[in-house]
Amino acid sequence: MSRKKKRDISVFSLSFLDVISCGFGAVILLFVISMGSERLVIFDVRDALEKLFQERMSELSRVQSKKEELKRIVVLNEKLEKETEDRLASMQVDLDELINRIKDAEFGKEKLLVDVDNLEEEIDAREKEVSIPQNDSDLPIGVPVLSNKIIFVMDTSGSMRDPSTGKIWETVTTKIQETLLAYPIVKAIQVMDADGNFILRSSRGQWLPDSRSVRNSIVRAINNYEHHSQSNPVPGILRAIRSFRDDKTSEDKIGIYIFGDEFTQTAEKVLNRIDTANKPDEETGERPITINAIGFPHVIKYERHFTRTGLKFANLMRELTYQHGGAFIGTH
Repeated sequence: MSRKKKRDISVFSLSFLDVISCGFGAVILLFVISMGSERLVIFDVRDALEKLFQERMSELSRVQSKKEELKRIVVLNEKLEKETEDRLASMQVDLDELINRIKDAEFGKEKLLVDVDNLEEEIDAREKEVSIPQNDSDLPIGVPVLSNKIIFVMDTSGSMRDPSTGKIWETVTTKIQETLLAYPIVKAIQVMDADGNFILRSSRGQWLPDSRSVRNSIVRAINNYEHHSQSNPVPGILRAIRSFRDDKTSEDKIGIYIFGDEFTQTAEKVLNRIDTANKPDEETGERPITINAIGFPHVIKYERHFTRTGLKFANLMRELTYQHGGAFIGTH
């Protein structure tokens, strides 16, 4: 029996090479596929990072913008505060000036409430004085004290003031206090200057209820009164009459007390005007308001050129108080 010849087996046959090649190709393919996948991941990561970077840059830009805006707001606020302070300071200056102008204007306004004839003072002073026939009948001695509402009309011009202090003469304030003592109890009081201004300005146009504190306030106000009125009590007399003649009941008796030392106009015209303002009652003949006067002729002692105006004042007051039921007293 014949023995078959064995075939030689080669490890590196063609089939083996095919397998090896396929396997190697598969590995390469997997590597290539893997590389493409990693690149896509890298691209995704890069895009995500770029997007995040853009967001952060945008947020940073917004923060910087807000910071700049905040700086502008702070600067603008500081500027507005400074401008506001400057405007407030300027407005305060204007307000103070306006208050002073109002205070000055009030005196002028109140003067205008008196007749326009008061502006003729300079002309009247040059006119020839009309001789007033004096009454021969006996005048009442002293000042009548029948009134229960009293009004003081005071000349507060320079001649009624102590030149060393600028205050109203002590003699004048003393006489006012004496007059108040002559009226221990009254219903109401008021005090005005010769121009018709209310010396206690808060009480303008109203009666002051009588009390010790009110009397003390009146004396203090007179001592501290700075406005220099004209040397002519007529505007004050007329305004006192017009302000209070109708504010009267059947039980009220109003009395005006004039404190002064000079008069510059013509007496006849003044007497007529006051007579018209304070007309007597047709039935009783009584006038609504009694007028009294206290003169201070010391001015004649100090200034010679005041002599004529002082005598004119005394002449007018004597006749005026007689016609209106009162009395005139000259002090030393």
